[in-house]
Amino acid sequence: MQKCRAVIKDYVTRRTIVLNALIVALAIAGCKRATVAVPRANPDECGEPISSVDSWQVATPESVGLSKAALCPMVKWLAESKLDNVHAVLVVRHGKLVFEQYFTGDDEHLGRSAGIVTFGPTVRHDERSVSKSVVSLVMGIAVDHGWIKSIDAPVFSFFPEYASLSTPEKSRITIRDLLTMSSGLEWHEEDVPYTSPDNSEILMDRSSDPLRAALAPGMAAEPGKIWNYNSGSTELLGAILKKATGKAVDQLAGTLLFAPLGIADFTWYKNPDGRPHAAGGLRLRPRDLAKIGQLILQRGSWNGTQVIPSAWLDAATAPHIMGEFLFFYGYQFWLGRSLLNGHEVKWTAAVGLGGQRLYVIPELDMVVALNSGMYTSARQGQVALQVLDRYVMPAVEHSG
Repeated sequence: MQKCRAVIKDYVTRRTIVLNALIVALAIAGCKRATVAVPRANPDECGEPISSVDSWQVATPESVGLSKAALCPMVKWLAESKLDNVHAVLVVRHGKLVFEQYFTGDDEHLGRSAGIVTFGPTVRHDERSVSKSVVSLVMGIAVDHGWIKSIDAPVFSFFPEYASLSTPEKSRITIRDLLTMSSGLEWHEEDVPYTSPDNSEILMDRSSDPLRAALAPGMAAEPGKIWNYNSGSTELLGAILKKATGKAVDQLAGTLLFAPLGIADFTWYKNPDGRPHAAGGLRLRPRDLAKIGQLILQRGSWNGTQVIPSAWLDAATAPHIMGEFLFFYGYQFWLGRSLLNGHEVKWTAAVGLGGQRLYVIPELDMVVALNSGMYTSARQGQVALQVLDRYVMPAVEHSG
């Protein structure tokens, strides 16, 4: 069995929460890649969008300047792959859904096996740490409403019940630092395996008081200076939203973000203490994931309504700190680039364990949404980027 190894393209293999069921599975299976023993999809299909499912306007790839012939080989590759357990690939350009391909494969519901699932336009999927980016969007709405006065507010000002955990150094941690994963708290989520009880996220998940566990570590760096992936930061953001508004993050997302987009069929896993798992609990239909990408592409506007302030999206998708490897990091968003015909094309991504991806590419007026079940595969980051860089972006023929 090939050993898992951390490489640039696999930059999110260790993302999001892993509850006890997944810990056991990882301990048994190590880094074994998902295999599928049933037909994945018809390799001769080519992602023709399904009309009359929701409010998406569908069109042909050619009508928006994409080559269908360049996209079709991707379906054959993914349908015939025994290792690359991709479940859905959707492409939106110029506001129209132009490619939509689903597959059959093994899946999990937050670490619990769901068996073989045949995916389609009405089947929900775990989004894992894509949830973090959604929390950022909700935070932007909350700031716009005045419920949160400033993202430079000290985090401990929202948690007087944990005042004993504060120190002069920790008192300087702000909401902005949580958004950019730069709190400076000592947190070992990436450098300690999820199979270890010493992993900081696992310690938080197993704690009778997860918020205390998120705030308790000492300082390892000055706030705002060093990026360190920390799911506890997003859990704290969710708790701050509840403190400021009186409503949990899933309720806020449902009414303020999803409802204007016509998204009704979603669920959000709860933590053992009853709070929504802000860092990784969202489940959505792939089409609705693509809607969120289109909203970001439209700078927060949807059918004439400004759902999210454009200024927030500009800030959230701007580089604030050097993230992992070659990637910049915004407010719970990853910022990367691809090369198209010798030209650098920048994109913003929401990223979740297992191959959950939402790419927003303003220069091409394009959104790409992927769902996969590659939760323990070292190829999950590589495959997602191959879909983007080897098939979708090269399909661009003209501005359309």
